[in-house]
Amino acid sequence: MMHMFNLRYWLCQIIGWGGWISLNIYMAYQFLSEIYLTPESKKSIFFYAMGIDFFVFILCTHLLRLVLKRTNWMRFSYGGVAIMFVVGVVTTSFLEYYSADLVSELTNKSIEKYERNERLDKAVKMETELNVVDKSYYKPEKLYSNDSINFKILNKIKKSTGWFRKKDGNWMYEEPTKGKDFRNIIFCFILTSLWLLIYLVWHYMEKNRNDQLYKLKLQSTVKELELKTIKSHINPHFIFNSLNSIRALVDENPQRSRKAITELSNILRSSMQAEKSETVTLEKELDIVRDYLALEQMRFEERLKLEIQVDPDTLLHPVPPMMLQTLVENAIKHGISKQVNGGLVRVVCAFKGDNLELIVQNTGQLPAVINGEGFGIKSTEDRLNLMYQGKGKFEIRNSGNNMVESKVILPSII
Repeated sequence: MMHMFNLRYWLCQIIGWGGWISLNIYMAYQFLSEIYLTPESKKSIFFYAMGIDFFVFILCTHLLRLVLKRTNWMRFSYGGVAIMFVVGVVTTSFLEYYSADLVSELTNKSIEKYERNERLDKAVKMETELNVVDKSYYKPEKLYSNDSINFKILNKIKKSTGWFRKKDGNWMYEEPTKGKDFRNIIFCFILTSLWLLIYLVWHYMEKNRNDQLYKLKLQSTVKELELKTIKSHINPHFIFNSLNSIRALVDENPQRSRKAITELSNILRSSMQAEKSETVTLEKELDIVRDYLALEQMRFEERLKLEIQVDPDTLLHPVPPMMLQTLVENAIKHGISKQVNGGLVRVVCAFKGDNLELIVQNTGQLPAVINGEGFGIKSTEDRLNLMYQGKGKFEIRNSGNNMVESKVILPSII
């Protein structure tokens, strides 16, 4: 990953600064060919200077990047980043300008030096044209007035070429374009500012993306832990009620109790496998429900009446493990067990529109104040919220005719 990031960084450096140099070359060919591309000797120096600029810009901005990484700038406040931006741009821009100029001078491939020599040749030529060759027009005593011909000749050559003779006769150069160095440095400021701005924005975006990924991973881990916690509360509750049912059968009907132990082992095996999965098929969930109801029917006998109505198309639909069993368990614990004459437990599984409905109805009435924990309401709602992000619903209500209805609504398409 780090290798790929470095490769991407260097590609951006080469493409970015290479594009800038290519733009300069294009502008020289289209609009400034007489200035930079003629004669042939000047053209070769121009390309050499472009090559120097390319490598100097890459080197200086890379040094800036190393400094930024060493200072760990991502921890700075916004004010600190602003100060770092200004200092980094100013320092790097001066380094870029003077480094390129130094390399050009040392290698004798400076376009500025070439142009100075061109202007010197022009100055010598102008002396000939103005008929002042071998004349000491530059002597102080000859320049006795600003209106004198000698002074006008000296000033004309100086303004045209930047060269002029000192009083000892030696040539001296003075850049005729005032502020040229300043403008070039300002241009370096602009280029470096754009580079650094792109660099900072890129890393802020990368940091934000990594933070989002970390947040999603953290949420996923929390969700997984919460689901495991909820399941750990469901399974011991189920085991406790099942053992109570078997205990009631041991003295009355040992043969049936042995069968019940076998059924309980099947239920425990299924529930342990369900713990490993976030969902199971409705068919497997119904197997657990049927085994559980078989155990409870042994305890309640004729007091417990059962009806199971399942649409065959729903059997392969994924559902949260042990959720339907919890609804059935609540129906018996809070409904049938409190009725002197027992009652009916009806399980209905069917599609309604785009949703799968799991309905458990039982004889009885809800109390005026419902204990959410006792009825498994909170654990059921928590699981639905975690798994379906608000698309799953749980309802429990009195449905008339002395019946209570618990309903879980699951999206058929997640």
